[in-house]
Amino acid sequence: MVGKIEKHIKNSSVNISNIILHKEKIIKLANLIKECKKRKKKILVIGNGGSASDAEHFTGELLCTYASKKRAPFPATCLSSNIAALTAWSNDFNYNTFYKRKITALGNRGDLLIILSTSGGDNKKSVNLVYAAKEAKKKGVKIFSLLGRKGGKLKSISDFKIIVNNFSTAHIQEAHMVILNCVCEYLE
Repeated sequence: MVGKIEKHIKNSSVNISNIILHKEKIIKLANLIKECKKRKKKILVIGNGGSASDAEHFTGELLCTYASKKRAPFPATCLSSNIAALTAWSNDFNYNTFYKRKITALGNRGDLLIILSTSGGDNKKSVNLVYAAKEAKKKGVKIFSLLGRKGGKLKSISDFKIIVNNFSTAHIQEAHMVILNCVCEYLE
């Protein structure tokens, strides 16, 4: 068991160290968020499973504070946070179209959609994120995706992306959180 823990920590460390290769894209994401606030546009954030939790965490940092209690809030919302709407739509229609529905309702030209996905929408995974991204494109919403593996379908739909070149869901999600924390550091 100790060997597995050591292996995980070593692999995680290498993966996190590689984030430095994306520093310009991290700054780009932070600047897009600042631009949204300046132009009075919204920041919409989505993900599935652990990535939905990370999306919720990130929007909390944007709305509240990361470190500075004096920083003004950013206009961010996590699209997975309304459980009543999620369960109603999934029960009555189709879970795969729930995020698309929320983009239809809330997305406007110039807004920013941030997608967190370890698969990127491959092999029938994260189809809901792909539908949301396509709807966002139609509405003129900019898309910045944090992806894993090879980027999946979202790689070609997104305006901007960071692909964590790893196949471990845990390591991808760890890297995504470090990237989002770096964005928060930059915004502060």
